[in-house]
Amino acid sequence: MLSRTADHLFWMSRYMERAENTARMLDVNYQTSLLPQSADRAEQGWAGVLGISELTAAFGNKFATVNAANVMHFMVRDPGNPSSILSCLQAARENARAVRGKLTTELWETTNQTWLEFNRMLKDDSFERDPAALFEWVKFRSHLSRGVSVGTMLQDESLHFIRIGTFLERADNTARLLDVKFHALAGDYFGAWADDDAPEVDFYHWSAILRSVSAFEIYRKVYRNVIRPDKVAELLMLRPDMPRSLAACMNELVANLDLVANEPSSETRRRAGRLRSDLQFGRIDEILSTGLHAFLIQFLDRVNDIGAGISRDFLVPA
Repeated sequence: MLSRTADHLFWMSRYMERAENTARMLDVNYQTSLLPQSADRAEQGWAGVLGISELTAAFGNKFATVNAANVMHFMVRDPGNPSSILSCLQAARENARAVRGKLTTELWETTNQTWLEFNRMLKDDSFERDPAALFEWVKFRSHLSRGVSVGTMLQDESLHFIRIGTFLERADNTARLLDVKFHALAGDYFGAWADDDAPEVDFYHWSAILRSVSAFEIYRKVYRNVIRPDKVAELLMLRPDMPRSLAACMNELVANLDLVANEPSSETRRRAGRLRSDLQFGRIDEILSTGLHAFLIQFLDRVNDIGAGISRDFLVPA
């Protein structure tokens, strides 16, 4: 496969996944903002959304105040923000159009229709009337795109690069979400909260973290007890049967990298396999004792390194 073709497929899936992840973050923070809380707590929540995407500085260049209206405008419909849902869906559509011949008709039409329908919803004020409904729609369209790609495309290199882009982006986002939200809620007391005598935590905000990655019902099924920070961290990091966990993402990433392996990619595959092994054989008590923040920062550095390796080995050089 031509490296340019692989590049378009890889980034098409990354941008679609990024649009979904942004919608998830905004939806959960919007729902949480409706709960009784102080103005400072609400502002911290919206600042956290910007921090997860590393957009605090870019937001500050355009807006003087961090509030729900400004952050949602910036993260949903601002064409000057490359990580806004609008920009991500446009980039996904443009990458898909560039490799139209490699996609099935169903996948191209799904991607194209998502872009056209999203613009229509912004113009008729659907977003202002019901932000939650628009976020759910974005998540649904991402699910549909992913399902159509797996259900209609030949299982060749085209599909493998789509899957690589999806799970690389998902791993990055889950790690960012964990790092920012856990630091904000648990702070320096996280280690103590892993004990049996842990203090009562804010149920609604911890459950919001789980809902942001569709893990609330899964948590109840797996642990069958009150929501505890250490169990949330274990579920979203080390459980390979949790679809959006770090371990599950790395399993899929390594499997698809092996299917497109070439001679230059041996080092990238080795690093990806080593990161997967660290998660596969890791224990949450060991991670918490050495520092969750340090572990996640190192994980993000290693994921970015793997992404750079994939670009170097397979894609158009940056």
